[in-house]
Amino acid sequence: MMLSTIDIALRGATVALLLVLAASLFRGFGTVLSGRLAAAFALGSAAHALSYSIGAPPPVSPAHAPLIALSTGNVVVFWLFTRALFDETFKLRWWHALVWAAVAAFSFVNCMWLAPASGARLSIIAINLIALGFIALAVTQTVASWSSDLVERRRSVRVFIVSAAALYGGLNAVLQIAMSGSGSAEIANTVNLAVLAGVVAAICYAMMRVDGADLFPAAPEIQADASDVAIVESSADQKLIDALMRLMADERIYRHDNVTIGTLATKLAIPEYRLRRLINQRLGYRNFNVFLNEHRIAEAKAALADPSQAEVPVITIAMDAGFQSLGPFNRAFKATTGVTPTEYRRLKVTAA
Repeated sequence: MMLSTIDIALRGATVALLLVLAASLFRGFGTVLSGRLAAAFALGSAAHALSYSIGAPPPVSPAHAPLIALSTGNVVVFWLFTRALFDETFKLRWWHALVWAAVAAFSFVNCMWLAPASGARLSIIAINLIALGFIALAVTQTVASWSSDLVERRRSVRVFIVSAAALYGGLNAVLQIAMSGSGSAEIANTVNLAVLAGVVAAICYAMMRVDGADLFPAAPEIQADASDVAIVESSADQKLIDALMRLMADERIYRHDNVTIGTLATKLAIPEYRLRRLINQRLGYRNFNVFLNEHRIAEAKAALADPSQAEVPVITIAMDAGFQSLGPFNRAFKATTGVTPTEYRRLKVTAA
């Protein structure tokens, strides 16, 4: 009885906190993709807090099954949220919705028909393996793109938010698999609820400690000119910026394989954090790869518009500019210019 009372209190507090967080995110950052996905993730987490149960669950009612389906589909939202949070050029595609719908539909069918027919243990293992797969994708995205983040204040907060959510989701999935078929999971349920409430509270606290615009930028990512950035310039910083621009214009270091912010910092003989701050605060970039790609695309545009290079394949121009393959080059080029490289070349030839 005592555990049941604690469960209800923890569920109620967690759901209320998540609903407030979702409303706050949507109201403040609903115009930004990462903000909308964060609000959707908070709503899905509220469905999870209402619906989940470790151990051998009772037969699922038709009213309860949609909540479980939303909770399961939330791992897809979490993966998309990390994509948008760490890659501000990320855009939702139609197939993302299909992936979410497929996972949620499978969970619903599993609750209503597959689990009763084949046994709860097998269905629980299947659902939680799917959850672990998407959590692994999200963590991989976090690790792979963290170093390119140029906004110092959000780097640690972003990693904390994603790591905390992934850690809870991963542990929850492992517990579900390990204790499926067990009839004595009341204590595990209560502990899990307490951990979830603590994670949600910690994430809310962490988000209050950083400017929301750092996490969910509403302004364009790139300021085209350093003079547009309202930062008091120091002569030492300006010398470093000039040296950095010489590396880009004269040495064309952006062409090199696997160039990193550490590579540039070593050449400039300064710490990485200082170079990251300079590129972010003085040049207006929020992502290091976007900074590199702007120089690469500028070179590619010049080559595509050059009549003497009219017969040079687009893939050659892309590789010469520093891109590793044609696909990323085409996407970055179209995102910048609004047309494909081939269309851009044709337009320039027609204009000439």
